[in-house]
Amino acid sequence: MTFTLTPVAHVRGGRSEATDDDWGQSRARIELAEHIPEEALASLGDFSHAEVIFVFDQVTDDQIVTGARHPRGRKDWPLVGIFAQRGKNRPNRLGVTVCSIVAVEGRTLIVEGLDAIDGTPVLDIKPVLTGFLPRGEVREPAWAREIMEAYW
Repeated sequence: MTFTLTPVAHVRGGRSEATDDDWGQSRARIELAEHIPEEALASLGDFSHAEVIFVFDQVTDDQIVTGARHPRGRKDWPLVGIFAQRGKNRPNRLGVTVCSIVAVEGRTLIVEGLDAIDGTPVLDIKPVLTGFLPRGEVREPAWAREIMEAYW
């Protein structure tokens, strides 16, 4: 089965290169595509955070990983499957980030902490609702905590 998706918006500003760390202070605009009406953002500013689903469009076919690899190429971290990490070289090139909503201005959503670069196609935007946050204890291996120490 194949799906055809059309971006609902694009990232403007923020970073121009996908570096590994220090995304927390990155401020970017998400500008709606022409076919999406401004009213699609109505009341989104009432929320503190949004979940942004986007495409790692600069990842080429030869960079895709479907098996296991060492996160960030570090041999001191375990060999883990692509679905046990959040790297950009994923089979469908999809990224998901929860970022802070700074403002909604007309057709533009201004966010902080979006780890997508200028020009990135956005497939969807969802408000973060506490009812969808994990229930119970969140478990992760030590390497995953270590990889995130300087990320934000």
